[in-house]
Amino acid sequence: MPILTLNGIEFFYQEHGQGEALLLLHGLGSSSRDWEFQYPALGQSYRVIAPDLRGHGRSAKPPGPYSIPLFARDAWALLDALGVHRSHVLGISMGGMVAFEMAIQAPQRLQSLVIVNSAPSLVPHSLGQRLRVAQRFLLLRLFGVRGIGRYLAGKLFPKPEHAQIRQAFIERWAQNDPRAYEASMRAIFCWSVEDRLGAIQCPTLIIAADQDYSPVAHKEAYASRMPDARVVVVHDSRHATPVERPEEFNQWVLEFLAAHPISIPRGRR
Repeated sequence: MPILTLNGIEFFYQEHGQGEALLLLHGLGSSSRDWEFQYPALGQSYRVIAPDLRGHGRSAKPPGPYSIPLFARDAWALLDALGVHRSHVLGISMGGMVAFEMAIQAPQRLQSLVIVNSAPSLVPHSLGQRLRVAQRFLLLRLFGVRGIGRYLAGKLFPKPEHAQIRQAFIERWAQNDPRAYEASMRAIFCWSVEDRLGAIQCPTLIIAADQDYSPVAHKEAYASRMPDARVVVVHDSRHATPVERPEEFNQWVLEFLAAHPISIPRGRR
């Protein structure tokens, strides 16, 4: 089982295929297992590296606090340990936030960026937004991670043909450590790099589900503030697009990556 000690804790990761490095970053409460529909397709052309972020999956779950910048530093430490100097980075939801942060921390090391159903900021401004944040923490305390997983599964995979995926989602979500899950939730709220979007120079693909939590217009608005970003919309899809619509998702990603190959300096990979 591939495990590395990084920044003082153990990290589990998966690696598939060969070629240019492609880092996959999962969302809150998820793990590297949830990229299972991507590994065969992306691994044919790329060296796919998918960690379990701290507090998730088979990685260590140290006490908080956690932060998005800390998740990003962990990701860079993993790439360093694997000898990867330059990489494509793809992140969904919370993983997209980590990807944005990586682009700010070390822009010279990113070849391209793929952001899936995510945002460069999650700062509650209105009273209603603050109440919704408080509700998330209250639900965790009242119903636990399994209860939240059951609720989310119905929202993410509502169709009858989703039954098997829905049940697998519930079982995986229930394996989350409640304290690590809460620490990760706290990392998300009040984080922002929105005022630094203009500094992200690398080519960026923003994949937006038409039925995601936030509207496509929100993704288009922040993309317009980036020097080299475009938005593609996946129709009849919700927040978990890579699982719900894997073939279309993989096609968009592969076409984008192929258009932005890494120029590898001699002696590096």
